[in-house]
Amino acid sequence: MKLGLSDEAFIRGKVPMTKQEIRILTLVKAQIEDDDIIYDIGAGTGSLSIEAARLAPAGHVYAIERKKEAVALIEANGAHFGLRNLSIIEAEAPEGLEALPTADVILIGGSGGHLEAILDSAAGKLRRGGRLVLNCITVQTLAAALSYLHAHADLYRYEAIQVQVSRLRRVGPYDMAEAQNPIYIITCTKEA
Repeated sequence: MKLGLSDEAFIRGKVPMTKQEIRILTLVKAQIEDDDIIYDIGAGTGSLSIEAARLAPAGHVYAIERKKEAVALIEANGAHFGLRNLSIIEAEAPEGLEALPTADVILIGGSGGHLEAILDSAAGKLRRGGRLVLNCITVQTLAAALSYLHAHADLYRYEAIQVQVSRLRRVGPYDMAEAQNPIYIITCTKEA
């Protein structure tokens, strides 16, 4: 299965979407296997959910999203790509996680201000050796995630990167770099 669908391949609305370059890095860091159970918390348009489901055809993806417009977009995108291994849970995480099977991979793209509670819940749902990948847009989310990981150093081994993507845009006879928002990607492996 090809990784890195174009942004234009997705049905989009006004809901934020994880862009192609960030999706690719996130999914590479997640190391998704063919039969993995994956949660996508704060799934937005479902772009990560869709790509993860395509990478794990014998597994299953649970997209957790609280906004109705986003849930409708995930449903539309799931149907558009003909996915049968994608379930959508309309809930504000960490609600909705308790009934799910143990996860191999947990992706966190949005936390709605409940990051610590989501991480506490995720710790109980992620198998030992499983991967947790957080995409942080703000430095406050980054700081909260790092603080949590420092306090739970016995539970997770982690690495963090900051990614800045720029796209060239034609301006008259010139090409000019147009910067996208920087993203911090934290990749954790559950040790205990």
